Amino acid sequence: MNALVTGGGGFIGSALANQLVEKGYKVSTFSRNDYPALRKIGIDVKRGDISDVNSVLKACEDIEIIFHVAAKAGISGSYSEYYRTNVTGTANIIHACKMERIKYLIYTSSASVVFNGNNIEGYDESMPYPVKPVSYYTSTKALAEQLVLQANSPSLKTLSLRPHLVYGPGDNQLFPRIISRAEKGRLRRIGDGNNLTDVSYIDNVVAAHINAAQAIINNPKAAGNAYFITNGEPVLLWDFLDKILHVSGVEPVTRRVPVWTAILFSFLAEIFHSILIKKGEPVLTRFLVSELTQSHWFDISSARRLLNYNPEISNIEGLKKTTENKNLSGIYNTLNL
Repeated sequence: MNALVTGGGGFIGSALANQLVEKGYKVSTFSRNDYPALRKIGIDVKRGDISDVNSVLKACEDIEIIFHVAAKAGISGSYSEYYRTNVTGTANIIHACKMERIKYLIYTSSASVVFNGNNIEGYDESMPYPVKPVSYYTSTKALAEQLVLQANSPSLKTLSLRPHLVYGPGDNQLFPRIISRAEKGRLRRIGDGNNLTDVSYIDNVVAAHINAAQAIINNPKAAGNAYFITNGEPVLLWDFLDKILHVSGVEPVTRRVPVWTAILFSFLAEIFHSILIKKGEPVLTRFLVSELTQSHWFDISSARRLLNYNPEISNIEGLKKTTENKNLSGIYNTLNL
């Protein structure tokens, strides 16, 4: 089957593209940049801007299934930038599916599309989207997800996967940044540390995508739905971070700050950054404070039942595989934090 992975050069996209090749798919990727490592394993690396409908249409020629992973993440940038990539880009993908008569579309969403600033403890996919999203990223990802699910039809079957805090070899986002800050003595425990959080090992997330492809083809009940994807083992987040720091040779973080102090500091940091710096991301954001201090864990029974999803890599095994990867120290050292 001919598969297109948008955002194929990213953390999830590249891992998925590699695994699809191993599964016998004929794989193309679509990204802004070139990725020689993908070309070496026989992947057709297509370049273009996902907000340009003509580029998207060309990339989708002769494709049978699309894994739409590309997104603008983080908190840096204007709402229009997030909207252009996450919403307009997704609308272009849906349009291309219809024009090219592509039958299957799997969207990589995020569990954060339902974040409302409060604890989330064991909720399933019936949890509504928040009235006031917590960031440009979460609001535009939610809009894009709704477009994908609304596009589900007999001629175009769609579904959405919602992973949460994806980690593993190749990650250059949350956990590596936290480790880099700890190495420089710039990390503090925020809150009482009793918040339970779901994490998702990269191999489990990739397996969910491949299972979703099989399900959307063979199980009519699977299409048209969103699915939370995690390891299914909520962790005390700060304990988990301490384990990551320990096996990375970094001293655990013992100094603490109250939640209200972190929220105030992050608010001021965001204002200072937007006025004076503007590039990159603030040293601390309210979104990150929420991630580090509140409980975010989800019911994955729908994915188990309809996608036959079974997270085979446990938290402990995933942590071991992540920290054994030789490239991680290089990633930590190159982060400008």
